[in-house]
Amino acid sequence: MTDKHDYVPPKVWVWDQENGGEWAKINRPISGATHEKDLPQGAHPLQLYSLATPNGQKVTIMLEELLALGVKEAEYDAWLIKIGDGEQFSSGFVDINPNSKIPALFDKDRGVRVFESGAILLYLAEKFGHFLPTDIAKRTEVMNWLFWLQGSAPYLGGGFGHFYAYAPFKFEYAIDRFTMEAKRQLDVLDKELANHRYLGGDEYTIADMATWPWYGNLALGNQYNAGEFLQVEDYKNVRRWAKEILARPAVQRGRIVNRVNGDLSEQLHERHDASDFDLRTQDKLEG
Repeated sequence: MTDKHDYVPPKVWVWDQENGGEWAKINRPISGATHEKDLPQGAHPLQLYSLATPNGQKVTIMLEELLALGVKEAEYDAWLIKIGDGEQFSSGFVDINPNSKIPALFDKDRGVRVFESGAILLYLAEKFGHFLPTDIAKRTEVMNWLFWLQGSAPYLGGGFGHFYAYAPFKFEYAIDRFTMEAKRQLDVLDKELANHRYLGGDEYTIADMATWPWYGNLALGNQYNAGEFLQVEDYKNVRRWAKEILARPAVQRGRIVNRVNGDLSEQLHERHDASDFDLRTQDKLEG
């Protein structure tokens, strides 16, 4: 790695396997499996392979919301994928998601694989008929915000979050560039939520479930330890929305599934039954 101010790109890029900080060992310029290993399967129709990153939380929140409505067919097994250990590069995982990113879902009833978190939310909403309006105008507005999130979150996570919290050195230009974009995105949300209770209207939908783990956590000061830096208190409408969603019992459950950091009482490494929330969080298992 050269000094941050004097780097000149070569004519042809060469992969430096030591460059990249703590994630260097799992970042690579090629796709595909690195080792042979089948994925486990449980008894439920839906098999989820994930980690409680914001993208992972989207799906477990959706599943818990469906179960809260009494949709028994949405029962699921949530298997932990330790991305820091490269488990997303197993042959079994790559079979479900050739892009090797969590979350990935396999629907045993239909024999269907679903990857990309936004696609999983849409799949579940259409399969079970909840959290996506049928009226074409309302549905389109929800889809507008779902796709907004899918396009915007990489600037927050891979852009701002990476350079502010995870990069091996602090690079002023990159931090300034992505801080500006993160704040612009928060302002977009704040203005929308000044006029509507939820994203896309006054109905709680997959647009909210997709966006809350990223921007809700950020607005509440729970992402990248950046609340003061970003002055999140200024985004009052986003914070109102974020607090309202956080208060939902299904969100409280979904946000801790496949979680491996933080308070032990908020870590449920795997979820195979509703009773696991009471019996198998890490404070119970280690206590």
